[in-house]
Amino acid sequence: MAIEYREWHDGDDLALLEIWGDPDTAQARQFRGALAPSSNGRNGTPWRRCVVAEDVIDGVGIPVAAGVVYEASLHPERLWTYIEVAKDHRRTGIGASLLTMLRREAAHAPSGITRLRAKVEPGTAGAAFAEAAGLAPIQRSRLVIVEPGALRLPVFPDKDHGGRPIDGENAGADIVMDLATGSVELTDVVGRYYTAIHGWDSPGVLSVGQVQKLFLDELTGAHGAIVLRAQPESAFGAGVAPGRKGRIRAFAVSYAAPAGPDDAPHTEAAGSTGTDTPTDVFVGHEPALAADDAAEAVRDMLALIAYQHPVMLELDDSMTALRAAVEPLLAGGKARLAGAETLVVSD
Repeated sequence: MAIEYREWHDGDDLALLEIWGDPDTAQARQFRGALAPSSNGRNGTPWRRCVVAEDVIDGVGIPVAAGVVYEASLHPERLWTYIEVAKDHRRTGIGASLLTMLRREAAHAPSGITRLRAKVEPGTAGAAFAEAAGLAPIQRSRLVIVEPGALRLPVFPDKDHGGRPIDGENAGADIVMDLATGSVELTDVVGRYYTAIHGWDSPGVLSVGQVQKLFLDELTGAHGAIVLRAQPESAFGAGVAPGRKGRIRAFAVSYAAPAGPDDAPHTEAAGSTGTDTPTDVFVGHEPALAADDAAEAVRDMLALIAYQHPVMLELDDSMTALRAAVEPLLAGGKARLAGAETLVVSD
């Protein structure tokens, strides 16, 4: 076996797909798309270096492996890297050679960033390779489906009728509220929440436009959002109607297919498609809330959106408030994993 290394050429993707076959993991499916010609980071394209390993047989090189390292505009403190080797060429040093080459290329990244990160599934060949290469987990992520009715609906005081308790389904519009995905107020809390839960891999300073593009734009599939607000308070004391709405405590953004014109209630806007297919949602909270208040707000929001229909959400270990609501459901069989765990690993 004679292995030679070169830059990525047009057509390598098709040649490698024939050798590799179907992806082993969700990460392979995602990152194969990052294998592309090298770029110097001009004209809006990220800096990238991509190397291909060929097995030369009778003077003909057959691509069997490839690796890429590239800069990211989001989470710019590390470079993404991905390496894949054909099954019958693994454990021969090809992956290690590719990683050495990519590290050498990373030393010349325009940003000056040289630290690497990658995504792997525990127990896979990729995870074993990353561990051997000195990449250690910095975050764990799980996709979780919460079953309908897994949480009891929250109870809120109804200030308009003497403070009697009412359940979340019938809560007034001043507490549970539809909000347009283009709302500046929603954009602000979503951006700050995302930054707060990514202290382990900072996204940098997010502009309003970036938050919209990443989470709330129609192109992301976002089509509905509800928020859970604090009770509105009057600046002039009891008996005087509040002059403005209470602050947002928690939010849920739905990424399911748009609902039909006859679908209505606000408690379904971010948690139902009218079927038993789980709706993909992004649930978060005002990051300035105290830990107990944040946990309560997220639990109440999750109870509302998963009251009648299942929802699917991404659960990172850094999402402390959401973990407090979801992990007991996983332990009790009222929620389940939708796939294998994902580890973000870094040097």
